Amino acid sequence: MRATSDEGAAPQAYTSTPSRAAGPASRAELDRLLDLAARETGAHAGALFLLAPEGEALRLEVTTGMPADFLAPWFGVGLSNHVPVSEAVREKRLVWLSKPQELARRYPRTAIAMPYHFAVAAAPILTGSEPWGALLLFWPCCDTAEVPAPSDERVRAACRRLGRFLRDAADSGHPLTPAAYPRTASQPRVQEWEPAQALAAAQFAARLPGGSGTLDLEGRFTYLSETAAGLLGGTVSGLLGRRPWQALSWSTDPAFEDRFRAAVVSRQPESFTAMVPPGRWLAFELYPDATGVSVRIVPLDTGRVRNAARPGSPAPRGAPIALGELYQVLHLAAALSEALGVGDVVDLVAEEMLPTFHAQTLALALLTPEDGRLRFIGCRGYNPCPKEMFTGAVLTSPAAVGTLAEGAPAFFATFEEMLGVYPRAPRREGLDAWAYLPLIASGRPVGLCVLAFDRPHLFSGNQRTVLTALAGLIAQALERARLYDTSKELAEALQAAMLPDSLPDLPGLDVAARYLPSVRGMDIGGDFYDLVRVDDTTAAAVIGDVQGHHVRAAALMGRIRPAIRSQAVAGAAPAEALRQANRQMVDLDPGRFVSCLYARLDLDQHRALLATAGHPPPVLLHPDGRAEVLTVPPGLLLGIDPEADYPTTEIPLEPGTVLALYTDGLVETPGVDLDDAMAGLAARLGRTGPQPMDGLAADLIDHARRTAPRTDDIALLLIRFVAAA
Repeated sequence: MRATSDEGAAPQAYTSTPSRAAGPASRAELDRLLDLAARETGAHAGALFLLAPEGEALRLEVTTGMPADFLAPWFGVGLSNHVPVSEAVREKRLVWLSKPQELARRYPRTAIAMPYHFAVAAAPILTGSEPWGALLLFWPCCDTAEVPAPSDERVRAACRRLGRFLRDAADSGHPLTPAAYPRTASQPRVQEWEPAQALAAAQFAARLPGGSGTLDLEGRFTYLSETAAGLLGGTVSGLLGRRPWQALSWSTDPAFEDRFRAAVVSRQPESFTAMVPPGRWLAFELYPDATGVSVRIVPLDTGRVRNAARPGSPAPRGAPIALGELYQVLHLAAALSEALGVGDVVDLVAEEMLPTFHAQTLALALLTPEDGRLRFIGCRGYNPCPKEMFTGAVLTSPAAVGTLAEGAPAFFATFEEMLGVYPRAPRREGLDAWAYLPLIASGRPVGLCVLAFDRPHLFSGNQRTVLTALAGLIAQALERARLYDTSKELAEALQAAMLPDSLPDLPGLDVAARYLPSVRGMDIGGDFYDLVRVDDTTAAAVIGDVQGHHVRAAALMGRIRPAIRSQAVAGAAPAEALRQANRQMVDLDPGRFVSCLYARLDLDQHRALLATAGHPPPVLLHPDGRAEVLTVPPGLLLGIDPEADYPTTEIPLEPGTVLALYTDGLVETPGVDLDDAMAGLAARLGRTGPQPMDGLAADLIDHARRTAPRTDDIALLLIRFVAAA
């Protein structure tokens, strides 16, 4: 167990108070619970992510112990993203990374954006199985020593407190949704000194060799000795309240801010050397704690300087690109390599570039091959996007057309500057500066990226270079995404052609079906279902699963489903239908096997005959709300033994009963026994209450997607037996 600063102290538990779940008081309680989680687990910093209303993404809400801007690459992360917080929520488990090398190996995108020494834990915030967000906690570490894992119970207790608070807020009618921009919780109160003590402390610092100063966790000077200010080439009054890499022209090299961030994130001392004009060398030592960083500055003999950090010259125009922007650029480059569809690219680019460059609006447009016109594919921003930027609209502004024609980016620091080049440019309310970035892939234009700012913006030389490079990455990602979307449309059309266009309307039955492929990027698989009208009082329901995924499984499914359907139309009994399908599979010898469950539904006698070829048994939901996993003697999978037999089971079906047929992808979860998983499905069905079959099918699929990573396709067929009119 990890020792903490308040070991043995009674924990401050959260007590449900629904009236507090609204407004600033609610946010303040979140801050308190996050700070409590960090203190009780011994972490020096933490962050709280909330589940976005749509349930598909996590958004950073608040940090403690480090500025929220340090986590800018994760202001918003999709639940499917390969980052620790997303994985923790998807798999409902603690993700623990004890060393930087482990972080780099398992989550390279995360390591690129935060290349410092720290140990980190990500844990899901749950009430029961309902996810609300994620908790991220940081501990100091170094290259050699492995940090002991935190107490699982303390981390879980912190997450339970947060989960209860978020659930109670939602139950009270005031759910806490993520704020538009993350915030940093208030820093701990520092010791209040009497004037005499403060003077004595300042005099003590002044007597030490060299200069002394302090920075808050945001990097601003809060104290500076006269000697330190002189060594830096400034004045005390001119530097207090400002960041050194912004206030001192010679310190624009990212190395300075990088060492400060390293000290805050790792909570370990840092040091570096630098040259100050006209040629003096200084040694900097940084000592961090929970309230800020103490800085010691000592002049060096030039002959003793080794491995010095030599600052670069100031950027020729505007402010230089910040260190955080550089890391976010690397993060975006890595993220774009994983983007699949065009929508993914739009979302990723907006999530990364808007906060990085402090832009208000981002729009992407693609050249359409049919007419060669620029059409918007997405617009995102903190301000509402102009109405003419909706998806599919043609982009005709003079600046856009001119930029694409010239093939070179255009930057306008003010709207007046744009008018000087394009006098007919329309004014956009609330937007005053623009960057037009042509998207060039394989030497040809494919589209345009537009960044807009709500105030004048001086684009530095570094920013222009970085934005131009990013435009190339975006262009390549969009080209790949268009190919993916085309393949996806083809796969969906093929899958739709091999599954029923619609389910038959049969008197006495209320039915719904769903299909969900497991492999993102190929919406096609080998699971299948069918419902066949045999005569006025008889129907046949089938569900099956071809071994494997992708096109080969789908192709085999395209052969076996019609074979079973033909048996159903002919009125074959379940055992005979499976025997015939099995012999056909053996004759085909495809090197794959098929599981299948066949149900013959007698609507006149209110009964069903079931036979299964190695398929998961159905779940029966009784009219009184009781649900059970049926016991059906299993036969061999189709395609193994040509002489296999398939025992038949009869069950009664009174009006109001729901029969749920499914493939194992709906319930199968890594590390969970299949029998327990099927029992869990029955329990969930028992809690659903009366609702239309379409709603119930959607609920079961959504729950499966939220609760665990799915590694197999899902097919679901729900049948409710109703009294015939």
